[in-house]
Amino acid sequence: MRPREEGRRPTGSAGPEPLVGRPVPRVEDARLVTGAGCFVADFERPGLCHAAVIRSPVAHARLTGVRGDGALAVPGVLLVLTAADLGDLGGPIPLRLAPLPGFDRFLQPPIARHRVRYVGEPVALVVAEDRYVAEDAAERVRVGYEPLPPVLGIGPALAGDPVLHEDAGTNVAARYAVSRGDPDQAFAGARYTRTETFRCHRHTAVPLEPRGLVAEWDERAGRLTLWGATKVPFFNRAALARMLRLPEGCLELVELDVGGSFGVRGELYPEDFLIPWAAMRLGRPVKWIEGRREHLLATNHSRELLCELAIAARADGTILGLRARLYADMGAYARTNGGVVPAKAAQFLAGPYRIAHVGCEVHALVTSKTPVGTYRGPGRFEANFFRERLIDLMAADLGLDPAAVRERNLLGPADLPYPLGALVPYEAPSEYDTGDYPSAFRRALEAIDYPRLAAMNGRLIAGRRHGVGVACFVESSGAGPEETARVVVRGPAAVELYTGCASSGQGHETVLGQILAEALGIPLAWVRVFHGSTSFVAHGYGTYHSRAVVVGGSAVAAAADCLKGQVVALAARRAAVDPAALEWREGAVRRRDRPGAPAVVSLDALAGEASPEARAALTAVGTFRPARLTYTYGTHVAHVAVDPETGAVEVVRFVAVEDVGRAINPLLVHGQAIGAAVQGLGGAFLEELVYDEAGQLVTGTLMDYALPTSAAFPHVEALTLEEAPSRLNPLGAKGAGEGGIVATGAAAANAVAAALASSGVVIRELPLSASRVAALLARARAAAGGAAGPPP
Repeated sequence: MRPREEGRRPTGSAGPEPLVGRPVPRVEDARLVTGAGCFVADFERPGLCHAAVIRSPVAHARLTGVRGDGALAVPGVLLVLTAADLGDLGGPIPLRLAPLPGFDRFLQPPIARHRVRYVGEPVALVVAEDRYVAEDAAERVRVGYEPLPPVLGIGPALAGDPVLHEDAGTNVAARYAVSRGDPDQAFAGARYTRTETFRCHRHTAVPLEPRGLVAEWDERAGRLTLWGATKVPFFNRAALARMLRLPEGCLELVELDVGGSFGVRGELYPEDFLIPWAAMRLGRPVKWIEGRREHLLATNHSRELLCELAIAARADGTILGLRARLYADMGAYARTNGGVVPAKAAQFLAGPYRIAHVGCEVHALVTSKTPVGTYRGPGRFEANFFRERLIDLMAADLGLDPAAVRERNLLGPADLPYPLGALVPYEAPSEYDTGDYPSAFRRALEAIDYPRLAAMNGRLIAGRRHGVGVACFVESSGAGPEETARVVVRGPAAVELYTGCASSGQGHETVLGQILAEALGIPLAWVRVFHGSTSFVAHGYGTYHSRAVVVGGSAVAAAADCLKGQVVALAARRAAVDPAALEWREGAVRRRDRPGAPAVVSLDALAGEASPEARAALTAVGTFRPARLTYTYGTHVAHVAVDPETGAVEVVRFVAVEDVGRAINPLLVHGQAIGAAVQGLGGAFLEELVYDEAGQLVTGTLMDYALPTSAAFPHVEALTLEEAPSRLNPLGAKGAGEGGIVATGAAAANAVAAALASSGVVIRELPLSASRVAALLARARAAAGGAAGPPP
């Protein structure tokens, strides 16, 4: 479907053809589709050798010894490293975000020393001249394991027998309560209440390119360089410097082309310490490339939450309050940003609704599984599923249309800004900013023709039962602190932009280039964007929480303003006029009072000079620090057809509507929305990380872990609105990377529930795989006394 451009505002560009707001094709694509890109697996250095990680094959055990002599006997093997070789290096991997109270007791060491706590935990590293030699030699490393009972799931973790981290004495990594208003009073006075338990399953991002790293140590210069960085290279540089006992200035992290992240790639993992450590020990560059099974075992998982959620309402469906107990399976360790998942699930439980009274207890638990981190829309995907399912159940109890209930409760323009209260223990209170939530809601219902589809709910048509489901959401974006951009005019028609933001394929080279080109009034072809490496700017905070445009793009605008001011000041000195008499217009400095006169100085002409004053004027740095988060919002609607015999679900049509404030590039926004929705539907119907009773991951290959193909969900549509530009940044932009996924599971679940309501099926957990839906139908038939009869 072609992108829809709604509510487009004039950009106010000085140039004759505005770039901001145009669906410009991605400039980086020419490099990538012609094979000229350079991913970390492509990257080579002289004398390069290769590493393989030896990982625990058991979920919980004491280590009784690690011997590498058998591997060292293999020709071509250069090094075997174990925890015994660490000396005073290492230390636990620090938290980057979400320092929930108690998490410091559960940090992960870069390599196991005395105990392993999940299948896939690193216990040794082999380095060889050849990758295949390293992998073969890894099988000769002898590791002694004394098995211990694993902790598999929320129930066993709460029971505390066994305890996974003996020093902590508990499996509860964090426990806290947050609230706004008076939830108890709201429930005491409510005509209607209902409590349900919901579960969101464990799954993960599975980007096209697995992780990888090349590290090189220059002994003479005392300098360590790592290629393959992304997401948060400045934080990782600081953390690695501490762990490796090096001055921070001696490390450089360099970003190459990256084939996807979605939150899981770019955090500081054990391998990010092990590979540079090996390079320093050998004095040679070392490469490590993650295999796909390794990726499923070792890269962050996410989403596994259990929620006991209660709702209080009036008889007309007005929601008075929510109360919840949220249980998060964090895996074996508290990783760099894993606390975001339960914390944000608690914060977003109330969603885009006028609910004054909210209370939530959060329990974060460690188990014998791969540790958890963020995955696109962390906590929001889960919270939306919990809340939106309960709203549908409430509407059915009260005999109300679920869409009408939502419209009654949605925040309107007059309610905004809307205070959220202190619902996150490590953040200051926040508030929803600008928006017209009911407008986006109505646009979604109109786009899918909701009244017609609602009349089909539960009907059997050509052997399948149809249903339509609605889910509303609000999503934060534009996290601080600040971001930095540096602009350097290298010569005529040659402008370089350096940003602290990293890119994992989102199109930053295009969209940041558009912002700069429009601000300077020059062609986009003049701009070249450099991103994600620690040598480009003094400091940056990276790319997460949909901040690259909101914060990074605003820093670009600030750098452009700085450069224009410097050039205007130079031109004023040369022309001996008051700077106020001059202005920047269409890539040049011109007299305000002589619109048709020749330029006082043009950027192109100044760039051709070799004078020191010209060079000084043509370099500028800009920073932007957001005062608060921005919030996008929207509605997802799913139409499904369910086969009552097999449980197979077809998504007949899916519509995602989101207001992003201002779309810098509608083509890229549209691609983000469609991709996110398909990714979310894959999570809702296909993907699940399953462990057996021994703690083995049984869905550890792409034969078992099902991903959506290009044909799986062909009828996904995205509608981008720009009705409520942000007032918190000069671009008016809000994030556009995560809203497309956050309500997919909720809308899909409500649609399946609507299709099967007459069969007695109640949807309380994801995923909605064919086998799970078929089992729900079978149980419903058995409960109705019709187990031997035909499908409903």
